Amino acid sequence: MFEFLRSYHFVYNVLIVVFSTLVTLICIPSILHVARARHLYDDVGHFRKQHDHGIPRLGGVAIFVSFTITALLFSIIDKSLPISYLLTACIILFAMGLKDDLSGVNSSTKFMIQFVVAAILVIPGNIRISSMYGVFNISALPYIPSVILSILIIMLIINSFNLIDGIDGLAATTGIIANSTFAALFIYMQQYELAAISLAMVGAVVGFLRFNITPAKIFMGDTGALLIGLVSAVMAIKFIELSKVSTVKLPFIYTAPALIVAILVGPVFDTLRVFTIRILNGKSPFDADRNHIHHRILKIGFTHLQTTLILACLNLVSILMVLTLSGLNNSLLIVLIFLLSISFNGIITYFIRSKKRGFLMFRNFGD
Repeated sequence: MFEFLRSYHFVYNVLIVVFSTLVTLICIPSILHVARARHLYDDVGHFRKQHDHGIPRLGGVAIFVSFTITALLFSIIDKSLPISYLLTACIILFAMGLKDDLSGVNSSTKFMIQFVVAAILVIPGNIRISSMYGVFNISALPYIPSVILSILIIMLIINSFNLIDGIDGLAATTGIIANSTFAALFIYMQQYELAAISLAMVGAVVGFLRFNITPAKIFMGDTGALLIGLVSAVMAIKFIELSKVSTVKLPFIYTAPALIVAILVGPVFDTLRVFTIRILNGKSPFDADRNHIHHRILKIGFTHLQTTLILACLNLVSILMVLTLSGLNNSLLIVLIFLLSISFNGIITYFIRSKKRGFLMFRNFGD
């Protein structure tokens, strides 16, 4: 009987990914047709754009449609995830993202809506972090600090995925890696509803990636990037919380916070780095520039596809490092993850300076 159930869940999970992928693949050609007919193209003239011709940025519509239909059709009804609150948050964020992709939304409105979405998930949905696992010598969190921290983390992850959506395939690939990892973890923990949600997102983004790999035919826009960030944030918090009470006592369960940092280190580290640099330079942290890690790798001479693969490999190395060193405590593992990212950024800086100066010298590590 146990083997039959395992086989049933395997087939069920494969069906989720295949169905979600097919829905996206069916939707995108129609979206492309409408975008061309209505001239709904990206702003080619913007200084941060990497393309010299107009490309529709409505791929997030297909991702949203595919994810929503799949989640409703295949979700297993239990108490591990309040699906109604998740889909409510997704719909609100989708509406704002669509308006932003079509006509623009000012930053204050964006953050207000993101705050409302996060609050819906955290307060009535009770999707929040209640323990720090001893990180910074903090264990259990009282309700109010737990709510505040959870809202801030959700908003950070949502925005971090939006900010890495600057080159072909990067946000999509990162979303696939993150949610595939979450799905695998939830399957091991026998949390099949959560695995289904993660796999629904994986399939939706895989279908989109077919049209987003260089040369990109469509962008996901804010609609897609914000949605991927939202689902990834919810899965991250649920994994941290369920690891406390899981009956499946595997090594990675005890390093849940560090593993979450490793899974999301690409977008989160880049966002924190860019925000810090802007603040130190006396600028608003929300002022757009070309200082993101993907922009810096492009400066060396790599293509969009090569840059995406490099950052995907760094993401996977971080995850494997935590799984391999799961005997260490969370604080040390988080420090190692950030040291790896800082070292990688330093290497990129070295090669940028070497290219500008025309030679490779050790002193290029300095100013």
